[in-house]
Amino acid sequence: MTSHGAHKIALALPASPRKLRPTVVEGGEMTGENRDQWTVTEPLIAGDERAETGEWRDADIEEIRSVGQFMREAAAENRRLWALAGPAIFTSVAQYSLGGITQIFAGHLTTLDLDAVSVQNMVIGGLAFGIMWGMGSALETLCGQAFGAKQFHMLGVYMQRSWVILLTTCIFILPIYIFATPILRLFGEDEAIAVHAGRFSLYMIPQLFMYALNFPIQKFLQSQSKVMAMSYISAGAVLLHILLSWILIVWLGLGLVGASISLNVSWWFVVIAQFVYIAMGSCPGAWNGFSRRAFKDLVEFTRLSIASAVMLCLECWNLMFLIVMVGLLKNAQIAVAAISICINLHGWEIMIFVGFNAAISVRVSNELGARRPRAAKFSVLIVTLTAGLVGLIFFTTVMALRKVYAIPFTNNPEVVRAVAHLILVFAFTLLSDSVGPVLAGVAVGAGWQALVAYINLGCYYVVGIPLGYLLAFKLDLGVEGMWGGALVGVALQALILGVITLRTNWEKEAMEAESRVSKWGGSADSTCNSSKVDHSASVSAA
Repeated sequence: MTSHGAHKIALALPASPRKLRPTVVEGGEMTGENRDQWTVTEPLIAGDERAETGEWRDADIEEIRSVGQFMREAAAENRRLWALAGPAIFTSVAQYSLGGITQIFAGHLTTLDLDAVSVQNMVIGGLAFGIMWGMGSALETLCGQAFGAKQFHMLGVYMQRSWVILLTTCIFILPIYIFATPILRLFGEDEAIAVHAGRFSLYMIPQLFMYALNFPIQKFLQSQSKVMAMSYISAGAVLLHILLSWILIVWLGLGLVGASISLNVSWWFVVIAQFVYIAMGSCPGAWNGFSRRAFKDLVEFTRLSIASAVMLCLECWNLMFLIVMVGLLKNAQIAVAAISICINLHGWEIMIFVGFNAAISVRVSNELGARRPRAAKFSVLIVTLTAGLVGLIFFTTVMALRKVYAIPFTNNPEVVRAVAHLILVFAFTLLSDSVGPVLAGVAVGAGWQALVAYINLGCYYVVGIPLGYLLAFKLDLGVEGMWGGALVGVALQALILGVITLRTNWEKEAMEAESRVSKWGGSADSTCNSSKVDHSASVSAA
C-alpha cells in the first residue's frame, strides 16, 4: 500500500475489508478540501479477530474461564507483543551498540581510553540520556492513549511540543558537558580518568542535541506501531558506525577524537533518517507539518515530561553513581574497567527489555485509550511472563561465558579476571532486572510516572546505593559488594511494581485515560464518530 510516496508493508488479513478513514487535519475536523488525503486503514496485527469485526474500539476481551481460552488469548497477545517488541528490541540494542562499539575500539587503545569512554558514556552522557529519554517518555502516555482514542491529529503536535521542551532543557544540561572534569573531580574520580573523560565529553556535545530530537521521534513512531522503519534505520547506523570507527580510530589513528566523530555522525544519521521517513508521508493524519500549536500548553506538558524524567533518571543514574563510587576503590582503573564492561553487558540486556517496555507501553496506552481494561491487564501478564523467561536465558548464558566475556573489550588480563569474578554476582542482577523495566513500561502506558519515581528513589537511593557503599567500603567487599547493594535495590523495585500492578483497578485506569485524552486533545469520541476504524496504523516498514 502506498501513501504520500512512502511504501508501507502492512500485516493485514487478505479477507479483512479495507476501510477508508479521513486524514484528520490540525483542528480535528475533515473537510471536502482534504478528501484526497483519505487513506486505507488495515488491522494492526494479522489474524486479530477484533480487527476483522471492526470492534477494536469498544469490544474488550472476554474474561478468561478456561485453560484453552487462556492459551488462545496468550497466543494472540504474543503475536501482537512481538510484532511491536521485536523491532523495538532490535532498535534499542542497535542504538545502544553505538556506545558499546566505541568502548570496544577504545579498549584496544589503552585502559585509560576505555575508562574515559566508559565514564563519559555512563556518567556524563548517562545523565543527559536519562533526562532526555525520561522527558521524551511523556509521549508514550500521551501519544499512545491519543492513538487508542483515535485522536491522530494530536500526535504530531505532541512530538513538536516535546522537541521544544527537550531542546530547551539541553541548554541547562550543556554546562555538565563543558565542566565534566571538575564535576568528576568533585565526586572523587581518579585524576587521569577525570581529565580524559572531561575532554571526551566536550567532543560529545552534538550527541546531546540529537538525544533531544531522537526520543520524541521514537515515541511518536512507537505509539503508531511504526517500528520496522526504526529498526532498519538503526541497523544502518550500526554499520555506518563500525565503518567510521575503523577508519577514524584504527586506520587514521585519531583515537578518542575519531571515536567522538564516529559516534556523533551515527546519531545524526539516526535522527535525520527517521524525520525524513515521517516527512515523506508515512504518518498521514498524525504528521501534518510544523504547527504553532506546539507552543501551546507547554506548562502542563512540561509537568508530565518532568515526572517521566524523574522516574527514568532515578533508574539510569543508579548506574552512574555506581561508576563514580567504584572510582573511589583501591586500584580504581581496574575496578572501573571491570564494572564498566559488566554495565555494558547489563545495558545490552536492558535494551532488550526497553523493547518490551516500549511494546507494553504502547499496548497498555492503546488499550486504555480504547477503553479495553481487560485487554490491557492481559497484555501486562503475558509480557511479564515473556520477559522473565528472557531474563532466565540471559542469566544462564552469562554464567556459562563469564571467563571469556571481557576479552573483546580489553587485552588486560587483570581486567578479564576481575570481570569473571564480578559476573558471579552480576548475573543475578540480569535475572531480577528482567521484570522491572517491563513493569515500568506498564506504568508509563498508564500514566503512573510520579508514583514510580518515588519507588525508584526509595529502592535505589535509600536502599541500594547505601547498602552497596556499606558492603564495598565498610565490609571491604570491593566492587562485588557495590554491585550486591545495587542488586538488592533492583529486586526490591521489581517486587513493589509487581504488587502495585497486581492490585491495579484497570477499569478505573481506562476511565482516567479517557479523561486524559479529553484534556489534551479534545473529546475521545470526536474523531471516533467521524470514522469507525480499527487501529489505523499498521506495523509498517519504510
